[in-house]
Amino acid sequence: MIAKQPDVIELIRAAIKEDLGRGDVTAALMDAPTEPAKFRLLAKQDGVFAGGEIAASILTQYDPNIDIEWSAAGRDSATFDVDTTLANITGPLSAILSAERVLLNFLQRLCGVATATHAYVKAITGTTAKIYDTRKTTPGWRSLEKYAVRCGGGCNHRTGLFDAVLIKDNHLAGVSTQRFASVIFDMLNKLDPRDNKPSFVEVEVDNLDQYEQLLKVVGVDIILLDNFSTDDLIRAVELRSEQGLQNNIELEASGGITLDTVHGVAETGVDRISVGAITHSVTALDLSLERIPC
Repeated sequence: MIAKQPDVIELIRAAIKEDLGRGDVTAALMDAPTEPAKFRLLAKQDGVFAGGEIAASILTQYDPNIDIEWSAAGRDSATFDVDTTLANITGPLSAILSAERVLLNFLQRLCGVATATHAYVKAITGTTAKIYDTRKTTPGWRSLEKYAVRCGGGCNHRTGLFDAVLIKDNHLAGVSTQRFASVIFDMLNKLDPRDNKPSFVEVEVDNLDQYEQLLKVVGVDIILLDNFSTDDLIRAVELRSEQGLQNNIELEASGGITLDTVHGVAETGVDRISVGAITHSVTALDLSLERIPC
């Protein structure tokens, strides 16, 4: 469960401490702060939901007596329309009021990521490509944002620097095309079999010349085609097929891909499309918490 991960627990606690501090001085002024109250979580725009576990974890921190009743639209990965009630929340009035902003901050961000991801996934319908996230995430939020990507129908790339090998252009600065394959080969030979095996080995190339050299190297699982034109992506797919490597090497397109261009990229035959925008440039979805008369 995402809400039980240590980094997520720590993040929730930090957010509550930041907002609540020594206590909610406004709620303390109310005549009956602990009276039972009911609120609804309302969608103010269309979207895709993410964050059910997180919402429950947040509210429990304020008061274990707060209860959430989710609607069908308030389930992870569910799509919803504007003005849809995602959940009904009941419990002590002051506790819910105190939790409101932290709850919405988390849910709005997560639903924003899920909604943006879903738009990209929908845009490549009819192709065999899949949408992947990147490490371009909000500091401290990586686990949550990658979870929201999954809720939106996307796939997760490596978690961090520790779980996969990704040799990028900055690792290879100054390496000529003629030496490209041999340098990569030497680097991969340094993988210590006694260490934890990386989940995959990926290498970035900037042009078709580097790409053709890399196809000679055994042990590469994914080739990252960075800022390739559509024509060059098509040629890269053709070269892989010509060498019978389509079952051995996946091709990933990346670099400046937008909703307007993603379908054309997917149609080239690449397997993966990584999009940093689904996390680093996403807009929080508009949600609100509204009190309902009991």
